[in-house]
Amino acid sequence: MSDSLQRTPLYDLNLELGAKMVPFAGFEMPIQFPAGLMAEHLHTREKAGLFDVSHMGQIRIAAKSGDVKDAAAALETLVPADYVGLAAGRQRYGLLTNEEGGILDDLMVANMGHDLLVVVNAGCKVQDADRIEAALSDRCVVTRQFDRGLMALQGPAAEAALAPLCPAVKDMRFMDVIETELATATGPVKVTVSRSGYTGEDGFEIGCAGADSEKIARAILAQPDVLPIGLGARDSLRLEAGLCLYGNDIDVTTTPVEASLGWAIQKARREGGSRAGGYPGAEVVLKQTRDGVSRRRVGLLAEGRAPVRAGAKLFADAEGQKEIGVVTSGAFGPSVKAPVAMGYVASDHAALDTPVFAELRGKYVPLHVRAMPFVAPGFKR
Repeated sequence: MSDSLQRTPLYDLNLELGAKMVPFAGFEMPIQFPAGLMAEHLHTREKAGLFDVSHMGQIRIAAKSGDVKDAAAALETLVPADYVGLAAGRQRYGLLTNEEGGILDDLMVANMGHDLLVVVNAGCKVQDADRIEAALSDRCVVTRQFDRGLMALQGPAAEAALAPLCPAVKDMRFMDVIETELATATGPVKVTVSRSGYTGEDGFEIGCAGADSEKIARAILAQPDVLPIGLGARDSLRLEAGLCLYGNDIDVTTTPVEASLGWAIQKARREGGSRAGGYPGAEVVLKQTRDGVSRRRVGLLAEGRAPVRAGAKLFADAEGQKEIGVVTSGAFGPSVKAPVAMGYVASDHAALDTPVFAELRGKYVPLHVRAMPFVAPGFKR
């Protein structure tokens, strides 16, 4: 593999566990382990899986005033979410927008009480940090923590696996965040734990010093019902959960409204809200929220067994005469036991149960617009 690829702190352990490594967002990442994609996917839905997501970027934002609300207000100039109203010990999804209302990245923001912890996608982390720094450095200290480890423990058995090592997690609910300690073979280590993830299952994301990553991973993998899981299953799990992959389903050409992510813009930031607008592209997003859009991201369920892949064109008719959109993610859904996909269709074809047709090897395969997620969420509210 290319010498220019970066490695996560769990690189050696991934190899030891038999991972097949592939380039992803500038890193050598495990696509699957010996169990294989299908088994890894189902194991995560039924028990618990541990994912190496250390390639993602962790950024801390601290207000120079010392008040975390000032850091939140500053970040709101870049993201159309309500972070001023986010309580300490809670986190919230958000979107970094550009001047046209396009999505530069999606991210998670946690109020740690004294500062904000932001987790961004691997492929965007340098640009994101540059943008945040440029806009906020007069009011905030922005610290890149790209050397930190991050792993996700996901599945219905996640709490049972983590609690013996980190008892505080038993009291957490979905989107809670704490700073605590986790027991390892050589003693306790400091960790940041959020009850969140990107699979649609209950679970936790664990941030730590890079040097502590391997012993934490070993301690978790030693628990019953935990297997290491690769990026292949991570993709099919998030797709079944109706969650966007940046670069596929959302990017600078899609707005939050077109992407059906209007729920990520809280009431305070909407028209008539106490802090409406005030972020890049606000005029576009507010207008689209008010007047509607010409296309929308929807869930798609195919008939038959053949998955419809990203890039497949979508048509209103079985003859392929009227093009109405494109598939942005598609795969066989092991839990759904059917091909699942998402994509953008013309708004007049976005209603549930609308039939559409995908171009697949010269034929036009029938699909129907379906509600997402395709699987019931397992979050602990």
